[in-house]
Amino acid sequence: MVGYHLLFDLGEFNGVRRFLGFSTDLSSAAWTVAQYFFAGLFVVLSGISSTMSRSNRRRGLKLLALALAVTAVTWVFEPSSAVLFGILHCLAVSILLYGLAFERKGPAACAAWGAVILGLATLLPTMRQAAAMSSDWLLPLGIYGASFASYDYFPLLPWFGVFLAGAALGKRIYAPGRSLIPRPPGETFINIAGRHSLLIYLVHQPVIMAVLYLVK
Repeated sequence: MVGYHLLFDLGEFNGVRRFLGFSTDLSSAAWTVAQYFFAGLFVVLSGISSTMSRSNRRRGLKLLALALAVTAVTWVFEPSSAVLFGILHCLAVSILLYGLAFERKGPAACAAWGAVILGLATLLPTMRQAAAMSSDWLLPLGIYGASFASYDYFPLLPWFGVFLAGAALGKRIYAPGRSLIPRPPGETFINIAGRHSLLIYLVHQPVIMAVLYLVK
């Protein structure tokens, strides 16, 4: 994620075409596949984690507050492409919905509802065309007006379906309530980064932009 955003910033704001052998043109099919793969992995892991949380409602509200702060900051700096419903908004609402409606349901129910939501997502192009929205009030569902643009956009259709797939997986493989790793791993950079993933997500873009501004 950090590497992807570094390449984007270099190409978008500094006009650099290649960096360490990688193209900063992220519109290629390979980069698109990579983006959705890692985003999907991120959402699935969040779904798994929610099955182990002591309070999904509190966790979801805390994340929603941070997501709204991201909206405020991006609106100040770039209102035409502000993050109105990005990955943090999507995860926050997904965690809250899971806590309210799915926390006590079994893995089969979570998987079934996830499949329904993913199925509905295939109808989004038709729904957008039929709705012909002039405003973006259905933005969280994946329906928006023709002028909508955002640096980060993850609607509930299909991503809440992916989240529920992760929840179903978590309920199944972590049903005994213990780790799948036989022995605790040693302290590594990966462990530390995993424990502070939200902090890394929040600060990495400002840090990258600050460094690029200084060296420009």
